[in-house]
Amino acid sequence: MRNILQEIKNFVRSRSIHVAYVDVGSCNGCDIEVLACLAPRYDIEQYGIYVHNNPREADVLLVIGSVTPQWVDKLREIWEKIPEPKVAVAIGNCPISGCVYARRGTLTTPPVENYIPIAAQVPGCPPRPTEILSAILSVAPLIFKDYEEKQP
Repeated sequence: MRNILQEIKNFVRSRSIHVAYVDVGSCNGCDIEVLACLAPRYDIEQYGIYVHNNPREADVLLVIGSVTPQWVDKLREIWEKIPEPKVAVAIGNCPISGCVYARRGTLTTPPVENYIPIAAQVPGCPPRPTEILSAILSVAPLIFKDYEEKQP
């Protein structure tokens, strides 16, 4: 018989996903799309997703922008501040490949997965808010379901 307490935790976690996002050097196109998720048209909170400025309150870290040298250590610090279980999602082409910023002579060091583990990538320049919502909703249950039972 399945542990009832674990089932309750899975239910609550699937409807209470806390997200923080960090822009590590972008043109703000993806930033605008993430903020559009908060608007009434997409209403990210109807899915139980809440945006925080404090990484200590987050479960999911959204990374926006092509990684610049100034952000490498800061990004790792932010990642370490997020409590377990945690997951990161790369939003847009910049954290995935560097996009237009990955040229000789520029100070970018993509991809972001060289610095923190990335569970999902949302390609696009910029990606649509619906794609961002889909990515968050798809990775959250995978990482959070039965978390306590997975621990040694």
